[in-house]
Amino acid sequence: MIPVRNQQTIARPAVVRGRGFLTGRPVVLRFQPAEAGAGIAFRRTDLRGAPEIPALVEYTAPRQRRTTLDDGGVQIEMIEHVMAALAGLQIDNVCVELDAVEPPGGDGSSGPFVEALLDAGIVAQNRPRPALKLSRPVRVATEDGLGGITAAPSHRHGLTLAYTLDFGPKSPIAPQHLVLDLTANGFRRELANCRTFLLEAEARALQAEGVGVHLTPHDLLVFGRDGLLENSLRSPAECARHKMLDCVGDLALLGCDLHGQVTAVRSGHRQNADLVRALRCQHGDAIACEDGQALWSGPQRRSA
Repeated sequence: MIPVRNQQTIARPAVVRGRGFLTGRPVVLRFQPAEAGAGIAFRRTDLRGAPEIPALVEYTAPRQRRTTLDDGGVQIEMIEHVMAALAGLQIDNVCVELDAVEPPGGDGSSGPFVEALLDAGIVAQNRPRPALKLSRPVRVATEDGLGGITAAPSHRHGLTLAYTLDFGPKSPIAPQHLVLDLTANGFRRELANCRTFLLEAEARALQAEGVGVHLTPHDLLVFGRDGLLENSLRSPAECARHKMLDCVGDLALLGCDLHGQVTAVRSGHRQNADLVRALRCQHGDAIACEDGQALWSGPQRRSA
């Protein structure tokens, strides 16, 4: 039997201010409490009519190195760190308002969002949270076939995450492996403050395209040929921990709790989203509450 918890929201609004990682533009993000069953949605207050997009995999658009929502040309870029903060703290119903195309970048982690949400307070709601207990494995491979992500049944309740990062013997980032039973406390302690990372060559290429031109190695983790540039790690295997943080955010696009084990090797946002789509396709009728009653078989994408 799937263990059931009550849905949760925040006690009062919370605000995070900063600059977007991609554009460098100032942005104000506001977390607003939402009623039970509302789920997570993002609202662009800078656009006419303040259009809103549900944070579900049906609304994602393919991007390199990030997760993006798109509904009829309205976009919200790089949502994964916000989603990880919400999912990691088990906050289920919130409207995320922002006055730009992307959330504040902060330090490339979920830390600023976690701090704001905890300061707002988390409150239980009188409605059970839908959950999916995996009954059979589902796997998605990377394009080169050297990695992938697998969701499989587990004899334990809750979600266990495992991530293996290995860019090969010539990479300045050493191979790393991490396993974590995901809980709100564990997320806060082990993952929330772990920052995004990239190679110096990748950073230079992105800035040549006009992306992140305001950023320096002090703002995130940049690895040169001989190692980390102008910064220091916050914890062992911080890179693998950040990849796991991304997994938490992307798996939240399933729209329910997940019970099982997710094992990832050299995978990224695209494989995470493809796994969620596969889970929705193969397990949608198994999302249920304690009495076994199916609560949700997958929302239908709204027409534009």
